[in-house]
Amino acid sequence: MNIKNIACAAAVCGCVSLVTAADEVAEAEKGEVEETPIVSAEFGLQLDSKYMTYGVIDGKDPILTPSAQLTFFDWAYAGVESIFDLTKGNGKRGDYGNRAGKWTTLDAIVGLAHEFDLGETLGALSVDVNYIYEYLRRHHSDMGDTQYVNLELSLGDLWLEPMLGIERDLMADDGTYVNLEIGHTFALVGDDEDPTLTFRPSIGQGLGDKHRTRGYELADDHGGLMDTTIKGEFEWAVCDHVALTAYIAYSDYWFDSKLRDGARAYNGAWGHGDKYADSWNFYGGVGVTVSF
Repeated sequence: MNIKNIACAAAVCGCVSLVTAADEVAEAEKGEVEETPIVSAEFGLQLDSKYMTYGVIDGKDPILTPSAQLTFFDWAYAGVESIFDLTKGNGKRGDYGNRAGKWTTLDAIVGLAHEFDLGETLGALSVDVNYIYEYLRRHHSDMGDTQYVNLELSLGDLWLEPMLGIERDLMADDGTYVNLEIGHTFALVGDDEDPTLTFRPSIGQGLGDKHRTRGYELADDHGGLMDTTIKGEFEWAVCDHVALTAYIAYSDYWFDSKLRDGARAYNGAWGHGDKYADSWNFYGGVGVTVSF
């Protein structure tokens, strides 16, 4: 074999080796991207200055909400959360209001969540559908348990990050509540791809049918535009598995005078008297999430 043939053979062998190595790297990278854990876990603890629902007060004192969730194959999940009042005598709303520092609700949650690629323009569509069974501590009242079905759609890659949430109450009043929210996440520390500290201002508008507004004692004869909420949220990724959050929010009933009067009465039932209550509320909270 002459020198020319030897050189050709060496070049062919080198090319084959490079191609093989590139294939191995590509396969390794592909495997790393596609690999999803069979089971992942997340634990949270949230402290809120008030217990707020649909922009009105469901408890005027701070609440503590522990939660836990298991996710399977990055699709299905199951979780539980409970609400604890931190102070005694939470308002004057009868036996339900006098919670005496005890836990008030226990929620069991099952659902499906996934992201679907809609292309370069829209980015990823996040879809989350879940079922909640909520056990209410009765305090010798007539309140019973309830069930919810929720659907949440969001386009987090768009600048305004629109999110649509639909809640259907299956037991208490058979009502439907819809909330549309827009906002934007700003990276305060780190880059946009992997930020350490973020701030997200947002505004959301709620809409309820007549069953939802009647069931929440806001109006007997019609549904309509409910709470408008302006919120600012901070999130600090302490490390890969721990995140701290904080928020401050303002809610009011801007667009419907009857629902606004209903919100004033509902807020007033927590100890202020209907005559002196406001339809608006300021509130906030802090939380920690640990994931594995």
